[in-house]
Amino acid sequence: MTASEVDHRSEGQAGDRPTSHRAEVPRSRRILTRLLVVLVVLALLGGVGTAVVLTAPDLARAVGLPVSAAVDPPEPVAFTPRLAGLPDSAPTPTPAGVAAALEGRTAGLGDLTGVVLDPAAPQTPLWSRNPAEPQVPASSTKLLTAAAALLVLDPATRLSTTVTAGPTPDSVVLVGGGDVTLSSLPDGRESVYPGAAHLDDLVAQVKSARGGAPLRTVYLDTSRYTGPALAPGWDPVDIEGGNLAPMVPTMLDGARKDPTALDGARSATPAQDVATELGRRLGSSVTVRDGSPPGGAATLGRVDSPPLPELVHTAMTNSDNLLAEALGREVARHENAPASFEGASSSVRSVLAGRGIDTAAVRTSDTSGLSTENRIPASVLAAVLTPAAAPGTADPRTAALRPLLDGLPIAAGTGTLVDRYTVGSPNAPGRGWVRAKTGTLTGTNALAGVVSDTDGRLLVFAFMSNGPDPVGARPRLDALATTLRGCGCR
Repeated sequence: MTASEVDHRSEGQAGDRPTSHRAEVPRSRRILTRLLVVLVVLALLGGVGTAVVLTAPDLARAVGLPVSAAVDPPEPVAFTPRLAGLPDSAPTPTPAGVAAALEGRTAGLGDLTGVVLDPAAPQTPLWSRNPAEPQVPASSTKLLTAAAALLVLDPATRLSTTVTAGPTPDSVVLVGGGDVTLSSLPDGRESVYPGAAHLDDLVAQVKSARGGAPLRTVYLDTSRYTGPALAPGWDPVDIEGGNLAPMVPTMLDGARKDPTALDGARSATPAQDVATELGRRLGSSVTVRDGSPPGGAATLGRVDSPPLPELVHTAMTNSDNLLAEALGREVARHENAPASFEGASSSVRSVLAGRGIDTAAVRTSDTSGLSTENRIPASVLAAVLTPAAAPGTADPRTAALRPLLDGLPIAAGTGTLVDRYTVGSPNAPGRGWVRAKTGTLTGTNALAGVVSDTDGRLLVFAFMSNGPDPVGARPRLDALATTLRGCGCR
């Protein structure tokens, strides 16, 4: 009986369970089989492409060995991924439909204000509740800061850290250029700031330029910023709590003591830390003094931050307070205002007002949202997002503001929404669909962003709730956005 006959009988007789099912192979074939295995292994180890050698089944046939049809690989499957836009013909929700969907979900949200808009026709809100009432916005303030920066700063803008020659041969000057993201980690390791410049690169440039001359003093130039280092409404205890640090124009890792921890203790002396660490890595225990470069001082080294859109993305996604404050100060400098808390806040408001966003009711003491003195209406948050989400480019602001959407955290995916809308939670249907900037302080919650409904219509929303405990309010705000995702609302 041949091997093929044994196979046929086994498949055709139900209930047969032979204890052994092996066809004897002549010794010559066993030798060829071993040779086949050796050849295949050598081909694999040598990286020989199948385009120029026989495949294992082909080689088996060539030497006369039986080959199962299952050994042959299937035809390759053509996979063409495509990123498609939302349909232009998607129906628009009606105000009555949106109201019917949302009104039953507003209980427990205290003094709730908000608005829902179709960015293609924002003149008539689809839903609103006291949208012009100013409330404490918390970190949703960053929407205004990021928008102002994108509107007036060159997208190629980078923030620099520079070292120049000092007034004496044994000194250098560290000049803070506004980069709070400078990494203390070695090249190849990332801090919480993707693509950040590395202090080691700056050190290498300075070493090469100085040629091994002894170093005793690092002068520190922080004159890029003016005014107080802490904003009105900031609590110094939040330095150790990980939310803030004194605002100076040079820091390592946003003043974090652990450069890989988003939420960890910060330093109370961030600029001095950079100067001290610069000296240490240059091989000296140095004295740090305030000072500026002497006239005509040679530049010994310079490193630059990632470009503006990437800084905006990081500030928005991770709700990074110090990076948002740095961006606000760059807006102030562009507007020829003092690079201070007051100058940055007023400049952000004036930039937006000059581009058609009504900021008359906005009161801000910082540009990050940490200050409890800030007040912003939900309508203003929506007014910033609407041109960013507008279809087409008829609105001249749209092209500049598009990166704002890219920086919004993704529900259950990135940033401050990574642990919300999770699998198994009531708001899980919003996973991946809701993109929104969060805002949380004691008694304050905000959620403002975009979501496409089940018909493929992109909607802008801004919800603010002052009063309830954040633990209970956050999922309720999330539920409002999830509801918008789940309804055609017509």
